[in-house]
Amino acid sequence: MNDARYTTLPKWPHAYPASGASATLKGLNEDFIVTEQPLQLPCGEGEHLWLDVEKNGANTAFVAQQLAQAAGVQDVDVGYAGLKDRYAITRQWFSLYLPKGEVPELTSLEHPEFKVLRQIRHVKKLRRGDLQGNRFRILLRDVQGSRDAIEANLKAVAAQGVPNYFGSQRFGHGGGNVEQGRAMLAREIRVRNAQKKGIYLSAVRSFVFNEVLALRIQKGLWGRTLPGDVMDVAGQPTGPLWGRGRVGTTDEAKALENAVAQHHATLCEGMEYAGLNQERRALVAKPADMSWEWTQADQLLLTFSLAAGNYATSVLDEILCTTEPDRHSEGDEIHGNRPSLSP
Repeated sequence: MNDARYTTLPKWPHAYPASGASATLKGLNEDFIVTEQPLQLPCGEGEHLWLDVEKNGANTAFVAQQLAQAAGVQDVDVGYAGLKDRYAITRQWFSLYLPKGEVPELTSLEHPEFKVLRQIRHVKKLRRGDLQGNRFRILLRDVQGSRDAIEANLKAVAAQGVPNYFGSQRFGHGGGNVEQGRAMLAREIRVRNAQKKGIYLSAVRSFVFNEVLALRIQKGLWGRTLPGDVMDVAGQPTGPLWGRGRVGTTDEAKALENAVAQHHATLCEGMEYAGLNQERRALVAKPADMSWEWTQADQLLLTFSLAAGNYATSVLDEILCTTEPDRHSEGDEIHGNRPSLSP
């Protein structure tokens, strides 16, 4: 077993030359607007009530709890397709299992951090991953550096895409979820809470994927297909989401992935023992309908769409260095001290 510790995240390499520029991200919630692109829209009948919700400064789990409380259902009866940023204005669908009785008018709820725009019945519950992707509108403030260098990277990203890294939010504050996951898999700690166990496994799995992608970039293989690669339906090479079973790759691609697995043996062997199965994820994320404009000398407005599971931060990281206001507090991302809704 490899006994490496993961107390800080590595600085994974970029695909394009650094622009040397910097900017402030999410200075205000309205600087980061996300609109969910669902797989389907509700049909108007069925046992589930779908809610089109706009939230401002609230995380998805908190809103789900508030909706369950307002409708008088259990938390498990609330569904949503994915987690959305807290410090942003985001629009996404939730579903409530309400097969009988009078339908509550949830569009009348009053809460400072979210509002229900409309409600429509549907035959199915919303489940994780039930979305095509997300549309982003991002305003970067206090942009400093060479505009020419920024423009060069913007054009490269729009044409060729970006490394499909999992974003830092996947790994917890300071990347601590990876180390917790390692300790759990090495049986140094026991994690009884099923939600925390899932978070740690997800962090570890995402970390290993990022390490495979980083090694390919370090070896000068960005944008290249290796002998033995497994391709996705769009014709893009994929990397491993580690677990039990064969990796699927052969030749050079398999050798590279196995080298990463050996380096992180505690993580990979632990994920296999935990019952995760091998899956694949595209190594390249391609933003669609990408455009940008300078709204002021030091403000850059970006708009683009990404497929489900891809991170806007991976796009931004290839353009310039961003910093956010330090808003973190212990427990904030799960519960935090939040106002309750009013009927």
